[in-house]
Amino acid sequence: MAVPDFQSIMLPLLDLVNDKKDHRLKDLVPALAEHFELSEQERNELLPSGRQARFYNRVIWASTYLRKAGLLNSPSRATVHITDRGKEALDSGIAHISIGYLKRYPEFVEFQTAKRNDTSNDEPSAESNTRTPEEVLDDAYEQIEVALADELLSKVHALTWMDFERFVVQLLVKMGYGGSVKDAGRALTKGNDEGIDGTIKEDKLGLDVIYIQAKKWQTGNTVGRPEIQKFVGALAGQGAKKGIFITTSSFTKEAREYQPRNETKIVLIDGEELTQLMIDHDLGVTTQRTYAVKRIDSDFFGEE
Repeated sequence: MAVPDFQSIMLPLLDLVNDKKDHRLKDLVPALAEHFELSEQERNELLPSGRQARFYNRVIWASTYLRKAGLLNSPSRATVHITDRGKEALDSGIAHISIGYLKRYPEFVEFQTAKRNDTSNDEPSAESNTRTPEEVLDDAYEQIEVALADELLSKVHALTWMDFERFVVQLLVKMGYGGSVKDAGRALTKGNDEGIDGTIKEDKLGLDVIYIQAKKWQTGNTVGRPEIQKFVGALAGQGAKKGIFITTSSFTKEAREYQPRNETKIVLIDGEELTQLMIDHDLGVTTQRTYAVKRIDSDFFGEE
C-alpha cells in the first residue's frame, strides 16, 4: 500500500501506546510500518527535499497533533505517553482520528488558530490536511522550481549562438571546470572540427581536457543516437576520452542507451538538466527569499 497520510497514522499510533508506558518515537516507527504493511521501499521513501523519510515525517507529525490535542504527552526526550484523554478516546470505540475530530479539544483549536492568520476565515482543504507541513512546503518549492526552470529554458532558447557559447562557458566554470571564465572562453570557441564545438579544462590545473558539443535546439528537435555516435567518432579522432553533449532540447531513448565500446565517457545534458544545473549553481537566477526550517538539535539535548 502507499504511505498513509499522517491523519491515518494517529489512531494506530495512539493504540500502540495504550499500555500507559513511555515509548520512544523511533521505536514506534517500525511497529507502525508493520501495521500498515509497508514495503522496504515505502518505508525509505524520501520527502522531495531528500532529507527525511516520508513515513517517519508523518509519524512525527501525527504524534505532534495528538500531543497538541492532549491525547499524548511527552514525559521525557523523544518519548510519548498516552494521557487519560487519549485512553478515553480509544475506549469510546472511535474508528478514525482526524483533524476534524481533534477540533473538539480547545487546546488543539488554539494550536491551529495560532498557525493561521487571524484575518483569514479560509479552512484548509481536505488535501492539505493529509500532508505534513514539510510536505506542503516541499511541494510548493518544487512547483516554484518547475515554473522557474520553464522560464529559464525559454530565456536560453532566445539566446544567440554567441551568447549561448558564453552561457555554456559560465555554467561549466560555475560547476568547477575551466579554471576561470577567461581561460574557458578562449578554449570554448565555435568551430567545425568534426562535430566538436570546443574544449574546456577538467580542473583548474588543466590536468585533463573535456570536449564539448552544444546544440541550441528547440524542444521538439530531439537529439538521436546518430548525433551521439558522430560526437564519439569526433572524440576518437582527437584521441580524447571525455565529452559533454549539451542540448536545450532532449535526447531520444536510443541516444541515452548508447554506450561507446571503447573507454570514452560521454555525459548527456538535456534542457531539463541544463536548467536544473543553472538553479543549483545560481546562474541566471537570484535568491528572492530564504526560509530557515529548523528542528530540534538532538546533540544539544543529549538524545540518542
